[in-house]
Amino acid sequence: MLVLLSQLWVVVLESKKTALSVWVALPQTLAYLMANPQPEQPSFGMVTNGDDIFFVKLVQGEQRQYALSRVFSPFTSSQELYSALQILKRMGQVIGEKV
Repeated sequence: MLVLLSQLWVVVLESKKTALSVWVALPQTLAYLMANPQPEQPSFGMVTNGDDIFFVKLVQGEQRQYALSRVFSPFTSSQELYSALQILKRMGQVIGEKV
């Protein structure tokens, strides 16, 4: 796990089995995001198993709400990698605006 500015949490799912889905890391990722020391700010997560990537956004308020991206497979096409990098770039801009 890597945490940047308490808002971007990168969770890498390590497994000896390459068939392990990235979705198995969702509960743990949400738990990490809920532990954000700045709950008034949205938290973002990126989960990868080395083959696939998906993104999570958590907003904490009276009710916690989270949103999920689709799964990107950057090794299947360069467009998938480009799309994932665009999301990371946008998340970086959002986080930069809050700092």
